[in-house]
Amino acid sequence: MVLVTSVRDYINRMLQDISGMKVLILDSETVSNVSIVYSQSELLQKEVFLVEMIDSISVSKESMSHLKAVYFIRPTSENIQKLRYQLAHPRFGEYHLFFSNLLKDTQIHILADSDEQEVVQQVQEYYADFVAGDPYHFTLNMASNHLYMIPAVVDPSGLQRFSDRVVDGIAAVFLALKRRPVIRYQRTSDTAKRIAQETAKLMYQHESALFDFRRTESSPLLLVIDRRDDPVTPLLNQWTYQAMVHELIGLQDNKVDLKAIGSLPKDQQVEVVLSSEQDAFFKSNMYENFGDIGMNIKRMVDDFQQVAKSNQNIQTVEDMARFVDNYPEYKKMQGNVSKHVTLVTEMSKLVEARKLMMVSQTEQDLACNGGQGAAYEAVTNLLNNESVSDIDRLRLVMLYALRYEKENPVQLMQLFNKLASRSPKYKPGLVQFLLKQAGVEKRTGDLFGNRDLLNIARNMARGLKGVENVYTQHQPLLFQTMESITRGRLRDVDYPFVGDHFQQGRPQEVVIFMVGGTTYEESRSVALQNATNSGIRFILGGSAVLNSKRFLKDLEEAQRISRSGSHMV
Repeated sequence: MVLVTSVRDYINRMLQDISGMKVLILDSETVSNVSIVYSQSELLQKEVFLVEMIDSISVSKESMSHLKAVYFIRPTSENIQKLRYQLAHPRFGEYHLFFSNLLKDTQIHILADSDEQEVVQQVQEYYADFVAGDPYHFTLNMASNHLYMIPAVVDPSGLQRFSDRVVDGIAAVFLALKRRPVIRYQRTSDTAKRIAQETAKLMYQHESALFDFRRTESSPLLLVIDRRDDPVTPLLNQWTYQAMVHELIGLQDNKVDLKAIGSLPKDQQVEVVLSSEQDAFFKSNMYENFGDIGMNIKRMVDDFQQVAKSNQNIQTVEDMARFVDNYPEYKKMQGNVSKHVTLVTEMSKLVEARKLMMVSQTEQDLACNGGQGAAYEAVTNLLNNESVSDIDRLRLVMLYALRYEKENPVQLMQLFNKLASRSPKYKPGLVQFLLKQAGVEKRTGDLFGNRDLLNIARNMARGLKGVENVYTQHQPLLFQTMESITRGRLRDVDYPFVGDHFQQGRPQEVVIFMVGGTTYEESRSVALQNATNSGIRFILGGSAVLNSKRFLKDLEEAQRISRSGSHMV
């Protein structure tokens, strides 16, 4: 049930069965699906000498009949039209067409009619219509991620496209895993309900035969939930390696663009890969906290210096031969050391400049501990602090509002006014829009652990014991959800089943899809849960991968469309 392996297997089969020199043609989405699991050097080993985008192939007229074209694209109507034109004017000797999801019969007919010169050798469906960033975490990288927050009455057509894309992605995941799940959804989310029902219709009616895999002991579970049930997690500063890089610098498809760090010398402003599949140091440290990472990087630097010293001590021909043999590994080690030192150095500077340790302590208190009076004072002090950035002020007020929206309206309004006067970039009404979208009336789960008796007891026990690290005490709501599934306590009234397909016993495989996007803190929770060997394997997926910037950008865009849409309605 590891998605990275599934996607790699598809690409292997696609490329190794076609002999000779090849050009791999991708679209704007499949380029992410491939690049995240397959390196440039691996493509070269498969005799792929050119990687092109389907759009640029349309423009070029140059004949390359010595190459075989391997297309791996989504079966969208736009792609089919481009392919139709390219088959009518073929530039390559052979065409091998692979689609990342289900083709419609009409699309197959269009392709057949267009292939007048009979250059198409095969047409296949390879279900990799998702980006498998980590073994148990996938995303759909949806640019229109903000649509999940918009009331259906404002933009039904946009919301339908959003739902269709999510259903496609979920279907591809289960086809890759060769499973048909029982489906549940979060009752308070119309979008989650719509997606769950349309997924069930696809799997149990329209494509029932395709999803009719060999029965397993217990059916897997697909649970569709809504980001708005936990708006706190994407608003928090992060202190574990992978999540922190994404929050402070940016991580897209397991790549970090160091150009974003303006202070670096020109030769270091490159794109670096940060993947658990390709980087052993990152794999063993991606979930470690910031303090431990610093110590581990120091050890890595010390090890490298030892290797560098031994390489300087070349005296014999044998020493020289050994150095030449080990040089590729040495260069790789040097690049790795440089990459991690650069990232941690830059993050340390940002933490200091933005006073993030001070900010984060208040954030964690807001997320995890009670005490409204002390929280109001702490947030007010930070709003007045010149070192605190606009985005950090906004996040603090949002966290306070989510926690204490019902407790003291006067103090809440005072914070809104202070935020508006201190941070000119703050969009008026954005905090209120967040409360309207994800306030206590809209949420299903026990977000702050103050409704459910078990959660209250757990929080008290944690408070008495003290927390190991004040900066990482927060646990996403997803952790409670996984715990409920593991114990067989996920309430039917809050998470109903679709149709008459119910769970018999505990599921052994669970895919949780979060409409509105996931965070790396949540993917860490899933990895840690899977490491407990509870007998249940979890996979987490979402429409995007969020940090606080992306979450706030989606919120702003949804607010803008809702305002303009509500005037039209």
